[in-house]
Amino acid sequence: LQKIAVYNIFLRVHSRRMNLEAKYNFKEIEKKWQENWEETGIDNVFEDVSKKKKYILEMFPYPSGPIHMGHVRNYSIADVIARFYRMKGFNILHPIGFDAFGMPAENAAIALNIHPKEWTYKNIETMRVQLRKLGFSYDWTREVVTCDPEYYKWGQWIFLKLFEKGLAYRKKAPVNWCPSCETVLANEQVITGSCWRCDSQVIKKELEQWFFKITDYAERLLDDIEILKGWPERVKVMQKNWIGKSEGAEVVFKIKEKGMSIPIFTTRPDTLYGVTFFLLAPDHPLVDELTKGTEYEKKVEEFRKKVLTSTDEERAEVSIEKEGCYLGVKIINPLNEEEIPVYAANYVLMEYGTGAIMAVPAHDERDFDFAKKYDIPIRVVIRPEGEDLNAGEMDEAYIGEGVMVNSGPFDGMKSSEGIKKINQYMQENGIGEFKISYRLRDWLISRQRYWGNPIPIVYCESCGLVPVPEEDLPVILPEDIRATGTGSYSLVKVKDFVETTCPKCGKKARRETDTMDTFTCSSWYFLRYTSPKEENVPFSVESCNYWMPVNQYIGGIEHAIMHLLYSRFFMKVFYDFGLVRDKEPFTNLLTQGMVVKDGAKMSKSKGNVVEPSKILEKYGADTARLFILFASPPEKDLEWNDRGVEGSFRFLKKVFKLVNENKSVFGKNNTIGIMDDKDRELRYFIHKTINRVGRDIEERFNFNTAISAIMEFVNALSEYLSHDEKKEEKEGLINEAIRTLIILLSPFTPHISEELWRIIGGEGSVHLRSWPDYNKDYIKKEDIVIVVQINGKVRDRINVPASVNKEEMEEIALSSDKIKKLLEEKEIKKIILVPGKLVNIVV
Repeated sequence: LQKIAVYNIFLRVHSRRMNLEAKYNFKEIEKKWQENWEETGIDNVFEDVSKKKKYILEMFPYPSGPIHMGHVRNYSIADVIARFYRMKGFNILHPIGFDAFGMPAENAAIALNIHPKEWTYKNIETMRVQLRKLGFSYDWTREVVTCDPEYYKWGQWIFLKLFEKGLAYRKKAPVNWCPSCETVLANEQVITGSCWRCDSQVIKKELEQWFFKITDYAERLLDDIEILKGWPERVKVMQKNWIGKSEGAEVVFKIKEKGMSIPIFTTRPDTLYGVTFFLLAPDHPLVDELTKGTEYEKKVEEFRKKVLTSTDEERAEVSIEKEGCYLGVKIINPLNEEEIPVYAANYVLMEYGTGAIMAVPAHDERDFDFAKKYDIPIRVVIRPEGEDLNAGEMDEAYIGEGVMVNSGPFDGMKSSEGIKKINQYMQENGIGEFKISYRLRDWLISRQRYWGNPIPIVYCESCGLVPVPEEDLPVILPEDIRATGTGSYSLVKVKDFVETTCPKCGKKARRETDTMDTFTCSSWYFLRYTSPKEENVPFSVESCNYWMPVNQYIGGIEHAIMHLLYSRFFMKVFYDFGLVRDKEPFTNLLTQGMVVKDGAKMSKSKGNVVEPSKILEKYGADTARLFILFASPPEKDLEWNDRGVEGSFRFLKKVFKLVNENKSVFGKNNTIGIMDDKDRELRYFIHKTINRVGRDIEERFNFNTAISAIMEFVNALSEYLSHDEKKEEKEGLINEAIRTLIILLSPFTPHISEELWRIIGGEGSVHLRSWPDYNKDYIKKEDIVIVVQINGKVRDRINVPASVNKEEMEEIALSSDKIKKLLEEKEIKKIILVPGKLVNIVV
């Protein structure tokens, strides 16, 4: 009988729990409201000149498969910002699309034996479903997919406009070439000199390539970084370093017997008298010319093959062992007429400067190592002030400024003065001139791959290089294609695509078979979002001028250089074409951290990936969003923690329960009436939370502290409701508190907030409500507590008036009996004050 009684109690408790859990079927709630939002088009937006606008944008995803937790984090951050500003009365543009061209689709298609298009669109549909399940407030009517002809047509149009202005051109350039796969490889795809896919030895090959002349915009790209006040400082520094402006001199060295002149760029013309050898990049075109038919030819060719198996990044490493090969010739230093030997060296890159450098071993670390290895003389020409340098005793290069020595008529000058004087001397004597150099190189856009935007150029034997007329765009990427026997796709093999007629003369011609770098698609997509249905132009100038620039751009730090730089370049080109009003595309930039688990970035190969689908299935979208926003500030890496997810779920259940249990007070009496101390404390929490949440979202993007403030508010509200037996007399205050709670929570957890809003009888959608204002008078407490420390250790806490000033804080702290006793026979060195919070007495 006892066991039966206990079991009956268990059944009653379990039944009650099951009924409660039914109320917390957040997945059903989410599905209901997602369908409602889609049917009503609540997130669709139009230009409205009567309203202030905000353009909130996250970097659009590559559809490589299901979304991961990094996506969830990025898009949750953007969605909070978009929903918050919508409630603040702004007209919000918050679109989404897919960056759908690129090599991963080709690789997957080859592995799965399907077409890249099929693989891509299947992944896009998967991602669409997942993004909708997460409740992001996108205007789906503006979606763009870069592999859609309606989009890439305008990428071809942009190419033609650049070509017309001389900003798109063709020239020979060295590339990483896999002879087995018959394709160009990016540097990242060359692993220790071999193809990442087939392990064949990669070679450097010269191919005719298409370039965009971004170097014409180098100075503007650099200067306008100063406009970017809302960008992280480290991103701006990365952009500056990539552009790499240097002021110095171009100096011409000559090889008399060959009749050649080879220019170099140096930022240290004051060290010219210290040049003891000359270096060329192994792939410099003059290397062959200098060694062809000589005893050095074979050795140099072997050296080049060895060096060019390494990537430029590997060769640029400071720690790389310096290696070289003598070319059998000498070159003349124009300043002192000295003949010096010429080498090819592994650490000299064709992509930097002129592909040639003057080597000053006494004053450059890499040259010093090279000279030591090959027993080349080292000559000191700069010494520190007040010191001597002996080349034979040096164990490292001296790279600082100082006094010039062994420098002919410039001896005794400070090196900073010598730079100016030598520049002037070379200018007057026609052997060199002041010059500004940039690390930035023109943008190589050619890709010998299939799944990309076709370059709209035709080659005719009679007319030469002919652009495809605008009325014939787009040049459609053929879909009837299969991988070759080497395991790659190639437009060269598609006869119907290659063979065409010349737009000028009508004779037989062939199409360009290179496709464009996918960065060309992502460098202007934010403009297409402003008017994605336009059929006659890439974007409407009027719509663009209303919505642009993007007010808040959000994405990973890995895109801090290339994507952002190319987007800025395109924007400046469009500005020059009169298509846009703004010089920069993104006013503010937020670079969010990674999501990591077990101390490492989530990766399938590491087996530490947490699938969003599992979180959504078990807890729902609002829990996933709340956790990922609460766990860490957005710019920091987020360490995944399953207990944290469970905690977020429990909090939402607590909120749901609290509102449901008090819904009876709504709709009766909204007056607050006479308030006691507990009522005033709750009103204080209401307005303090409004202030903190709004400030943390708008000013600092500290979503974690904003959510923490809401949690504190929920605890205070729960405490108030649990002790107040006269709820019906306090309907107005409780009504205000719960309405405020739901509104403040709505940007973070939109589905539950919408449901609770309807439960309490709220009109319309909670997401169309105005963000509440706080009353400053209500968050001024009569008393505050200040902490008193001695040498950083807390020794007392004292209640003081909220209006207390610094002098009064110090006086009150020093008059405390406890503090007085502790300060006996102590010498006070200084007192540190934090207004309204802390007094630290240093003794």
